Amino acid sequence: QVQLVESGGGLVQAGGSLRLSCATSGRTSSPNAMGWFRQAPGKEREFVATINWSGGSTSYTESVKGRFTISRDNAKNTVYLQMNNLKPEDTAVYYCASKEGPLVSTKLPAYRYWGQGTQVTVSS
Repeated sequence: QVQLVESGGGLVQAGGSLRLSCATSGRTSSPNAMGWFRQAPGKEREFVATINWSGGSTSYTESVKGRFTISRDNAKNTVYLQMNNLKPEDTAVYYCASKEGPLVSTKLPAYRYWGQGTQVTVSS
């Protein structure tokens, strides 16, 4: 069983920055890719960013490209999401997720384990 715990959310003004962290515990059956998703009120959960096991391959949804950076420290079992130049439309609950296998995926069903989420609110 794998447990994921997100932290780092909060309230920030537009143009500000936050760094989310996702601490993982337990053991997956193989090296795993990780992802960040978000869900705004009244909307479906959507893909934000993903990173492969080695950290050498990443992918982002178009709306965050150039502003968000996903990274991981496998020695610390932690994945990060650095969010810069935040906009009010980035307001959502952000979820960390772990998938089986080392390759990235933008698809929500590919992820097996999920954290409880952390709230990010961007004021205008």
